[in-house]
Amino acid sequence: MKHLLLTIIAAVLLVGFAGSQLRAADSPNIILIFIDDMGWKDVGCYGNDFIDTPHIDQLAADGMRFTDFYAAGAVCSPTRCAVQSGQNQARIGITAHIPGHWRPFERVITPLTTMALPLDTITVAEALKTSGYSTGYVGKWHLGNGPQFQPDHQGYDFSAVIGGPHLPGRYRVQSPGVQKPRPGQYRTEFEADLCTEFVMKNKDKPFFLMLSPFAVHIPLGAMSAKVDKYTKRAEHTKRELPHPVYAAMVEHCDDMVGRIVKTVEKAGLTEKTMIVFTSDNGGLYRRYDYREEADDNVSSQAPLKGEKGSLHEGGVRVPLIVKYPPIVKPGTVCSEPTISYDFYPTFVDLAHGKLPAGQTIDGLSLKPLLADSTARLTRNALHWHYPHYHHDRPASSIRERDWKLIEYLDGTGDVEIYNLAEDLGETKNLVKLRAGRVADLKKKLQQWRQQVTARMPYPNPHYDEKRAGEWWSMRTGQPVDSGGRKRFPSTEKQR
Repeated sequence: MKHLLLTIIAAVLLVGFAGSQLRAADSPNIILIFIDDMGWKDVGCYGNDFIDTPHIDQLAADGMRFTDFYAAGAVCSPTRCAVQSGQNQARIGITAHIPGHWRPFERVITPLTTMALPLDTITVAEALKTSGYSTGYVGKWHLGNGPQFQPDHQGYDFSAVIGGPHLPGRYRVQSPGVQKPRPGQYRTEFEADLCTEFVMKNKDKPFFLMLSPFAVHIPLGAMSAKVDKYTKRAEHTKRELPHPVYAAMVEHCDDMVGRIVKTVEKAGLTEKTMIVFTSDNGGLYRRYDYREEADDNVSSQAPLKGEKGSLHEGGVRVPLIVKYPPIVKPGTVCSEPTISYDFYPTFVDLAHGKLPAGQTIDGLSLKPLLADSTARLTRNALHWHYPHYHHDRPASSIRERDWKLIEYLDGTGDVEIYNLAEDLGETKNLVKLRAGRVADLKKKLQQWRQQVTARMPYPNPHYDEKRAGEWWSMRTGQPVDSGGRKRFPSTEKQR
């Protein structure tokens, strides 16, 4: 009897071990390419006819392109928080880029943002590590400046945080023990080097790699050969936007994507690797303070309205491309509304892992959509909360299927509502024609804010209409002097 019991236990353990080995073998490598400030219309497969993006376009041809994917935030830190936590960032309070902007004489005082991703948050990297993944992070972090808040304290085995502008000699490696860039090396090329090395070192086991370049964020800077190409193209086509240097920056990102895809192929991992390409917020038209002497106009997201820092479509609708051959059919297009915090449950789902107990996950797994682009998620609404002055006024927003409502939180009571199926450019505010729909969505938006304990602006006793437009620095406590700001070189030939 004892011998029989031991045999049964051994068989169960063997089956369990085989099952775990099978799950590990089925778990895809995951590469998340997270571009900074790239807009919905900045690449060819989304309709850009000026910039060369052959590798990104090929990624879409080999995978699935999402038409209605949204950044969780209108600026970087909120969306980065959402990706790492799987939550809408309003729950944590990272609602502005850290540390944010400040308008001390405006109608309302805007809430302070949480200055770092809390260490008790179980990140997507930590969740994947429990499924046996090696984890790596390369590029911009922007979720806390202290050493204790860096990626190596948030579940990433390999961490290479890089700061500074794009051109050779102007950026720096902030993480200890990481190799330095070669002389004359553009930032995205160096970031691609780090990523290709990570892939090759971890090719024999499941890995999660997040690549977060500083490109295509201002200050504009690109290598002269690409800039010259787009300068000539702009002169020939009489195009004012995108800026030729910005166009060159987008192509630098495309080169980076091409190198990563080629490395995955070289390692024999194409069928085992999911590559995800997206952006942290919408594209930029011009600096937040609108001083022409501070920076050039950058890009246009037309027909979308708005830009980075706005809750209009141009500020939050961004590209999403997913390539994963075992599930995703080549050349497919999905129009289901999806959002940045969906990555967390998607990755954990594909890794056969478990979502963390005790931590709310607002996202939904995109696996049903990857398998069937016509499927629909069990969710009717997406929400945004950006209670700050930036490129627009403080606001919250809700999208419920085709309807989108923006409620301004600056004491004016202004509301906008659009039917995106009929008016993608948000040109017709139907607030006077759809009173019932407005009341319904405002109520739902208010209930959601209460549910996540969203921080709200409040009346400013020092409101001064004449000084309301002044920008002050959260870092220095002094007015922002955009007119006195020095321009960075835009190519490596400038000194």
